[in-house]
Amino acid sequence: MKNQQVLMQSRPQGWVTEDNFKLVESDIPKPAAGHVLIKNHFLSLDPYMRGRMGTGKSYVKGVEIGEVMTGEAAGEVIESQHPSFKPGDKVVAHTGWQLYGVLPGESVRKVDASKIPLSYFLGMVGMPGCTAYFGLSEIGQPKAGETVVVSGAAGAVGGIVGQISKLRGSRVVGIAGGKAKCDYVTKELGFDACLDYKAGNLFENLRAAAPKGVDVFWDNVGGEITDMALAQANTFARFVVCGMISQYNATEAYGLKNYRSVLVNRIRMQGMIVFDWAARYPEAWSQLGEWVTSGQIKYRETLAEGLKSAPRAFVGLLKGDNVGKQLVRLTP
Repeated sequence: MKNQQVLMQSRPQGWVTEDNFKLVESDIPKPAAGHVLIKNHFLSLDPYMRGRMGTGKSYVKGVEIGEVMTGEAAGEVIESQHPSFKPGDKVVAHTGWQLYGVLPGESVRKVDASKIPLSYFLGMVGMPGCTAYFGLSEIGQPKAGETVVVSGAAGAVGGIVGQISKLRGSRVVGIAGGKAKCDYVTKELGFDACLDYKAGNLFENLRAAAPKGVDVFWDNVGGEITDMALAQANTFARFVVCGMISQYNATEAYGLKNYRSVLVNRIRMQGMIVFDWAARYPEAWSQLGEWVTSGQIKYRETLAEGLKSAPRAFVGLLKGDNVGKQLVRLTP
């Protein structure tokens, strides 16, 4: 038996391509004292990974050429040299893009997959869910009757953001690409409206869908859509800057034209990095788990099959091909 790994073979110049990655085989590692060997079942693909492929300043160290591509996975313990874990335990850990990984037990999260699917611990009850939970409770703070606008509304984070906002009594308007995604956002996730940015007239459509203006803007996209939200923001609006996927592969950054609105409307605009609330993750996991098991929050996954499909699926994620959480299923 061999391990399979996806390495970063080169740094992207503009758009990521499959040629930036290389699939290799290696020996399955052995766990040292205090470590566990994990067999991965699901690999998480997330937009933040594009930033790890570059050399610019970021909140964590990037991936070096020749290293295993970074990423979180869900699987099971195969061999343990740590007293808190035994073979068969279901776990989530940052093993990267590979079939097997060895990590110290302190960096591995044990999960109960008896009531919630294992894959959900990479999404709804994982990093995307915690991002939505803390970004809203600590930064966005939507109130009953306010209008919340969510870009990237059909994605892993955006869909949860909108549903939590609805639970808090807000009017929620999503922005997504294409009629099928907008139908999913309104008919399945329960948003009040969803605007197809590919259909044109987004500024006028946003004004019609949010006639009282924008109180909370959850930004997953950046660029022109952020500009439109700034132009329609209310006084003391809160902008949660979670991502800017429209800019990750751009060779020239978009320049905001309505930045003056931050001053005029006294907007609070804050970046959202989920690690800042790491000490409170159990709080979010508990609440998110209740919402998903009760059916109050719905969730969808897009699955690619096999580790070799990860580069193609990642490129597709950056182009908006997925609905909900993008995963790679590593085992049949």
